[in-house]
Amino acid sequence: MKYIVAQISIFFIQIFRIVPFWALHIKSSVIAFILGNVIGYRSKVVDANLKRCFPEKSDKEIRKINRKFYLNIADILLESLKGLTLSQASIEKRFKILNPQVLNKYFDNNQSVMCLASHYANWEWGIQAVNSQIKHQVVSIYKPLSNSYLERYMLQQRSRLGMKLFPMEDTREAFAQAAKEPIAIILAADQSPAKNNKTIIVDFFNERLGFIHGPEAYASKTHSPVVFFDVQRVKRGYYTLEIQELFTGKEQFEKGELTQVYANKIEEILRKKPEDWLWSHKRWKHDYSYHPDFIKK
Repeated sequence: MKYIVAQISIFFIQIFRIVPFWALHIKSSVIAFILGNVIGYRSKVVDANLKRCFPEKSDKEIRKINRKFYLNIADILLESLKGLTLSQASIEKRFKILNPQVLNKYFDNNQSVMCLASHYANWEWGIQAVNSQIKHQVVSIYKPLSNSYLERYMLQQRSRLGMKLFPMEDTREAFAQAAKEPIAIILAADQSPAKNNKTIIVDFFNERLGFIHGPEAYASKTHSPVVFFDVQRVKRGYYTLEIQELFTGKEQFEKGELTQVYANKIEEILRKKPEDWLWSHKRWKHDYSYHPDFIKK
């Protein structure tokens, strides 16, 4: 059964090869309307998250962000499927790195770099677009699909332009790659972490909130430079990536410092343009009052 499901899925993905972007975005607008107004996909979660982070905004302003959010996720869904069939030239035209020299100088110094991303705008295209625009070999951590047949196809398509992908359980192996060659490892660590004492508590939208500990743990261990990937939608189907330096790898930072800087970057972006983040995620689902660092400021 999994094989049949995979083959049907692959067939529909291949159809996107011949669908022009103008038609893709018409379909995306329809899907956004259905998600937001008919199905109400996680509408309570989206609404609660937005009101929690922007209590100063009126109901009218929240509804406007809400509508744009559903258009964003519909665009990401269809553009990501279309992206699996795009040529390297096409993906580079639509997803441009503005300042690759920020990473290239570390490559020239034979240094690996940790790149912190977020689930903002079209993060999926970044997997395919970044490797050919910088000197480093790009490595990314991902969560495999449960359907092994579809997983094999998706892995092949997502890595066809040079990106090396490691499943989450092979994170150590991914970082071990840095000992063999200078790599740029991408981590999107803005989702809700497991509830344990490894979680790093930071200030985020005027609350104490848990963030995934992995980036800070590996940065402390490897002393790699750390950068932030600021992805912005220029217009539908076109994106830019600005690389922002956070740490050079020479600093001695305290526990939580790197993660706080990362959280600040995300909050800064969301306050300027909130609709392009994944507000449907239950980011505030845990009570972190149990954590020993919860009350620390």
